[in-house]
Amino acid sequence: MAILDAMGELVVPARVPSALGDARIEAVIAGIKAAHRRPSTGGPNQSALLDPHAYADYGFCIHPDQGELIYLLCRALRARRVVEFATSIGLSTLYFAAAMRDNGGGIVIGSEIVPQKIAQAKRHLQAAGLSEFVEIREGDARETLRDLGGDVDFALIDGWPGADGPSLALQVMQIIAPQMQGGAIALNDNAEADYLDWIRDSASGFRSMSLPLKGGTELSVKV
Repeated sequence: MAILDAMGELVVPARVPSALGDARIEAVIAGIKAAHRRPSTGGPNQSALLDPHAYADYGFCIHPDQGELIYLLCRALRARRVVEFATSIGLSTLYFAAAMRDNGGGIVIGSEIVPQKIAQAKRHLQAAGLSEFVEIREGDARETLRDLGGDVDFALIDGWPGADGPSLALQVMQIIAPQMQGGAIALNDNAEADYLDWIRDSASGFRSMSLPLKGGTELSVKV
């Protein structure tokens, strides 16, 4: 994990044991990392090809450092209902589900539009022994996440780049935000400009800061 030293410079500390403390889950995560590859085009952020179905064979996931942070924050919150946009092949889902299990129960509501990725995510969850804590909703998150069934404790916004108009990250967050209770946390992975403008405005109901993870991770708390 990248952190700042006393002079404000980025440094990388020695690797520490996983916060998960579960060899079975860690083995599944290691397998996902080992199999990771990028499309020759560089992916949707570097290509005009934005159709998510065109990338069905590629998993676009958070960094494990972000996953460790998600797990620890969910444990601290004693989170019981969390949501993610989008699930992809389920790396972030594993961290969320591990926290739900270790919190004594809860539900991870995932969203994914590509059926092949849902199938992969379910295989990873099965291998980790965490399937019972996850519901993955297939389709457009702007529809599937309109009713999350109760107060949300944590939301991961790691969505797909859109074409024109508001980013999908902003659109989905504005659907989820009214369903989040006070003290709930939102984590944004891709730093979409309109998302940052909105959530950093106190009128959004959030207080926010940027963390030096994966080039910039926005951490926000609903107040």
